[in-house]
Amino acid sequence: MFIHLHAGKRTISTAAAVILFVLIISPYFSPGAQARSAKEIDVSVDVALNRFSNEVPGAKEFLQNAKGVLVIPNVIRVGFGLGGEYGEGALLVGGKTVDYYSLAAGSFGFQIGAQSKNVIIIFMDENALISFRDSLGWRAGVDGSVALIDYGAGGSVDTKNIQHPIVGFVFGVKGLMVNLSLEGSKFTKLTK
Repeated sequence: MFIHLHAGKRTISTAAAVILFVLIISPYFSPGAQARSAKEIDVSVDVALNRFSNEVPGAKEFLQNAKGVLVIPNVIRVGFGLGGEYGEGALLVGGKTVDYYSLAAGSFGFQIGAQSKNVIIIFMDENALISFRDSLGWRAGVDGSVALIDYGAGGSVDTKNIQHPIVGFVFGVKGLMVNLSLEGSKFTKLTK
């Protein structure tokens, strides 16, 4: 859960914010904290995909038509003034893992807390998938636009009218999350 503070209600000195940020966030982003094995990532990816397929109406249709699916389960977002998020996952083509990737993003603003979420990016277009795989560090919103999908009227996802080459889903414990953005998130290929 993230709490956004308004400047007039509470003021925290910059030095204190930086110190707390380093103390809170550094364990999540130290080299060993998220360096999971390929097997651990594969298990987490399977769990996230099963949950996505079972809980998000229309998910199976997206997966059936996908040229590739990037699954980053358990992305940890932590912040105290400064924020950051990190997660590791896998790119699947034809239902099989072809590469491993990390997601990293930073933010600045009045925020306190931590949360975990799953990110699924579906490449509906072969050229978009090729561009993603050929990049040295693909940045959402810069190297490609990701259309984030949330529930429509009646709690369903409109799979027939979505024509974007790259479609993204972000979900947590309570299902799809709304009012989120992947803009600026960097995806980097990992060696596993």
